[in-house]
Amino acid sequence: MSVIRKNLPRFILVIAIILSVNVIAKAQTDQIEGLWYNDVKSAKILITKATNGKFYGKVVWLKEPLKNGKPKVDELNSDEKLRTRPRLGLPVLADFVKDDDDKNKYTDGTIYDPNNGKTYSCKMTYKGNTLDIRGYIGISLFGRTTTWTRAE
Repeated sequence: MSVIRKNLPRFILVIAIILSVNVIAKAQTDQIEGLWYNDVKSAKILITKATNGKFYGKVVWLKEPLKNGKPKVDELNSDEKLRTRPRLGLPVLADFVKDDDDKNKYTDGTIYDPNNGKTYSCKMTYKGNTLDIRGYIGISLFGRTTTWTRAE
């Protein structure tokens, strides 16, 4: 019994430290970081913040990962050298920065569409469990918006 009483303060301290580290780690995660389903739920994209402070996204799950019994590849890419890279793990979002005026907007990024092999300018708007993704050419007026939903 005296061993338990002697080590109880240490045990409580260890638990408190573990919980504090977990809370601090969660607090430093940005609202858009995590897993998102694309608009048709055929893929999950993991959005992360890189050390340069910008946000990136890559495909981490495909509903149909195979084509003709082989893993899907980026066959429509305009760069012939990239056509053999797997769709699983494919980077699709790049270089987003959080807007200084509106903390729910992310701008100056690009989105790659593996369904047509093209890259577009892009901005994102966080809306709780959804993320509006607007891809466009030139100005935002000439574009298309899709809505992704949180997968976690």
